[in-house]
Amino acid sequence: MSNPDNEMRPEYDFSHGVRGRHHQAYQQGANIIQLEPDVAAHFKDAEAVNRALRLLIQLAEQEVVLRR
Repeated sequence: MSNPDNEMRPEYDFSHGVRGRHHQAYQQGANIIQLEPDVAAHFKDAEAVNRALRLLIQLAEQEVVLRR
């Protein structure tokens, strides 16, 4: 019996698929973080996000010297 809500196709073409394509990356650990649209608008790619976060980490780790 056919289910009209079923989004599965009757047949898929896996002839060009590569087995284990992402296996090594997932073994190393995958941290996927979704940015909110207003934040994502400030970055062109993942590398830009990582640069900004690394800078923020450096700033957070610096000692703060209070002077009067």
